[in-house]
Amino acid sequence: MKYLHSLSALFFAATLSCCTQQSDSQPATVSSADATANKQDEGLASCCIASLPSRFAPTPAVTQDSSVQSSGKQLQEEMVWIEGGTFMMGADNDQARPDEYPKHKVTVDGFWLDATEVTNAAFARFVEATGYVTTAEKKPDWNELKKQLPPGTPKPDESLLVASSLVFQAPQGQVDLRNFASWWTWTEGANWRQPHGPGSSIKGKENHPVVHVSWYDAQAYAKWAGKRLPTEAEWEWAARGGKQGHVYPWGNEPIHSGKPKANTWNGSFPTNNTEQDGYYYTAPVRSFSPNPYGLYDMAGNVWEWCSDNYHSDYYSTLHATTGVRNPGGPSKSFDPDEPFAKKRVIRGGSFLCNDSYCSGFRVAARMKSTEDSGLEHVGFRCVKDKQ
Repeated sequence: MKYLHSLSALFFAATLSCCTQQSDSQPATVSSADATANKQDEGLASCCIASLPSRFAPTPAVTQDSSVQSSGKQLQEEMVWIEGGTFMMGADNDQARPDEYPKHKVTVDGFWLDATEVTNAAFARFVEATGYVTTAEKKPDWNELKKQLPPGTPKPDESLLVASSLVFQAPQGQVDLRNFASWWTWTEGANWRQPHGPGSSIKGKENHPVVHVSWYDAQAYAKWAGKRLPTEAEWEWAARGGKQGHVYPWGNEPIHSGKPKANTWNGSFPTNNTEQDGYYYTAPVRSFSPNPYGLYDMAGNVWEWCSDNYHSDYYSTLHATTGVRNPGGPSKSFDPDEPFAKKRVIRGGSFLCNDSYCSGFRVAARMKSTEDSGLEHVGFRCVKDKQ
């Protein structure tokens, strides 16, 4: 398979085995006219729609947050109380993927949840207070990285083992939607301060969600703030806003009907964004109407880390019960597309989501990525337990 961008050899290794197993009957390119027809193709869904590209593994020091101490107070500003309850968790329509089935009964206790995604301004306060250095700002460690890759994967050139992150770059012309390397570029110097790479800045974007944060980074921030990351069940319960069985946080009206509802990709993905919703990349938090619980951006803008391990068969184990209370996710991670990689669940969709490729703005939509991954469209929000 030919890749259109010069990404790291190991970024390719983590995705090549998945993407090259697709049916030879698939077209080499996908136009806007046939994208919708192809989006539920089994091969497409099992590769790029169902996963996000993974970053190099971090150094061992990054995997621990022992150097980050709690601020000694729980930051409750801009949080919303979410009353507990029982709901049927999982797939709501025919856009659902296999790991969103079967629907299963879940009960969650009440909790506080950030009204918005954590912003650049909030993350900057954390970094200033602690001196924390994010995963994307550190050189990868090959000894840790190779644990996530198939045995025998060769070590890349040292020039590739540099502090980097994955940045979106719209390709020129039609591309194969099964190959996410067509729009993700491995960019040295890209991080939360420089979201588009060297020369970019978050100046004037203090109220935008922080991006290029790994699961480790989100965990460290949450600990400092006296909070934690939400479980996947808590996240979906909150996103539904009390609406049982609805497809989106706002109800069932399709994403592009009526007024803009969220920051998503408008137009033909990934080449042409009409910016009908007003934004190409991230939007300031609170740019769109909240869901019935008063929560903003539970659909679109950036994907959000959850605390749970990802396992492709997890919902099946829960369905076998009569109901589960406060599920915390499976004890181990497993993704058949990348069986050596440990992954965590991310939820909510992003500014790159489009019905022709990734309807991640559905409340039941699931995605996953490795704990060390930081991308230009991944952020987080935090939870606090009732005292």
